[in-house]
Amino acid sequence: MNKTRYDRFPEVAVAGYPNQAWRGWESIMAVLKARLSGATRTVLVIDCYPGVRLNELQSQLLADLNAALTINSETARKNTQALHHLLARNLTDDRVFGVLSCHQLHEFFDEAQLDTLRLQVENIRSGLVIVYGPGASLVHPGDVLIYADMPRWEIQQRMRSGELGNWGAENSDEELLRRYKRAFFVEWRVFDRHKTPLLKRMDYLLDTTVADAPAMVSGEALRAGLEQTTRRPFRVMPFFDPGVWGGQWMKERFDLDPSAPNYAWCFDCVPEENSLLLRFGNVRIEIPSQDLVLLYPRPLLGEKVHARFGAEFPIRFDFLDTIGGQNLSFQVHPLTEYIQQQFGMHYTQDESYYILDAEPGATVYLGIKTGTQPQAMLADLHAAQRGEKSFADDRFVNAIPARKHDHFLIPAGTVHCSGAGTMVLEISATPYIFTFKLWDWGRLGMDGMPRPVHLNHGEQVIDWQRDTDWVMQNLVNRIEPLAEGDGWREERTGLHEREFIETRRHWFTAPVLHHTHGGVNVLNLVEGEEARVESPSGAFEPFIVRYAETFIIPASVGEYRISPWGKGQGQQLATIKAWVRG
Repeated sequence: MNKTRYDRFPEVAVAGYPNQAWRGWESIMAVLKARLSGATRTVLVIDCYPGVRLNELQSQLLADLNAALTINSETARKNTQALHHLLARNLTDDRVFGVLSCHQLHEFFDEAQLDTLRLQVENIRSGLVIVYGPGASLVHPGDVLIYADMPRWEIQQRMRSGELGNWGAENSDEELLRRYKRAFFVEWRVFDRHKTPLLKRMDYLLDTTVADAPAMVSGEALRAGLEQTTRRPFRVMPFFDPGVWGGQWMKERFDLDPSAPNYAWCFDCVPEENSLLLRFGNVRIEIPSQDLVLLYPRPLLGEKVHARFGAEFPIRFDFLDTIGGQNLSFQVHPLTEYIQQQFGMHYTQDESYYILDAEPGATVYLGIKTGTQPQAMLADLHAAQRGEKSFADDRFVNAIPARKHDHFLIPAGTVHCSGAGTMVLEISATPYIFTFKLWDWGRLGMDGMPRPVHLNHGEQVIDWQRDTDWVMQNLVNRIEPLAEGDGWREERTGLHEREFIETRRHWFTAPVLHHTHGGVNVLNLVEGEEARVESPSGAFEPFIVRYAETFIIPASVGEYRISPWGKGQGQQLATIKAWVRG
């Protein structure tokens, strides 16, 4: 298997601000001292996303600023018991699923204690006052405002190591699934709402993703960099994760750590989870790519997509690797009304499997076999869950051969899973944790614990009409030729009419002209080594994409052209493109 030059750390080079970003505590300290000097009284507010190491801020920054008063905003936070009472309805008793929170951050604080902190700040008439911590701007808006942000993937790594529990929960030893659930359904929603107006007015953003290796950028430069990003192709930083069913394809093709047991997932384009790397001169800043969605949703998503989804990126591209691995869990995703009523999510996880590669004999499990009686299949699943037997998949479920470049459509309600021996590019709507496992092949997770099975949810959303004939007619390789020209042809490959995402495949040996038509495009180079994305009018610098890399074309880009490039010249290339149907 040949390695590809897949870029694991793609950057956006920001023009015009080479001297407005700084690396290291010493440089950051010098900038702040210059900014804070000369004023009779200054309030410095350092508001933080949960997961930022406050002890690092205290020892490396605050201790040397010689403040007349330093306040940690967390001293006004409600206690653990009060927060649990506040959030009980959202957290539920389930290990995986909660209800999306609509709370505002001030609800997590004791208002009387906030008033006490505010009074302490007002009573200082001269010198420097520092307020820091999550929610610090609730105490004072800040004469100088720093926002210390934190990417979600790094938060998860700190959770996994046992360093980090949930904010205000003192639960760093609780199982990871429950900590992630609380973060996903509550904390990240609340803090994204809180930080959005702060990002619009902050003086500096502080990046402490790497311990003891901070970087800082001016708010003006960051906002300009994000605005520039909405006018050009870009990639977010992918992350890779092992799993009980994981394979070896990505490890070998992408030159990943050979000591890892496997790699199951790659989140190649999930802006809610991925980081965005911005380069200002010789300084790289890592931020959640969600910041781009929160601050510039209209030029990024387009008017129609923004009107429908708000500041959410609705399309997800990720990889599922079972080559040399095992079957995914047998699963189903909730119908729209079910995800709305049970979890507070306004759209559901329709998806598809595009097969990047497959071993001989590989299969995809999709839909139920014609003639299946629902109660018989459910009884078999329940017996399997009790450990009485293995689920008789060969009796109830279609196993369909999977070959390279096949495309399987999976509207919500369809039972499915990728079998061993496949490398899947999963194209889906973004609410990615709403998977109801029906059967996990009798195995334990990588932590030695049974993985959660949700038959109680799954049996309520299975569409029993999606039998063998229906699946083969509607969901397997619905390839429709659309257009062709000199050295290229375009095909529609899906998705199903119940899914809001449209996909097109272009085969090409010559340049192909594309247009966003006012909506964000997400693409992956699924065949060929290298291509170049360019603006016919020169509106952005040419952008090089390599095999299996996912890239985003913001809605505001409009017309763009993709051509064979470098090692891709003389090859048959192909892209798969997704966008939200109008």
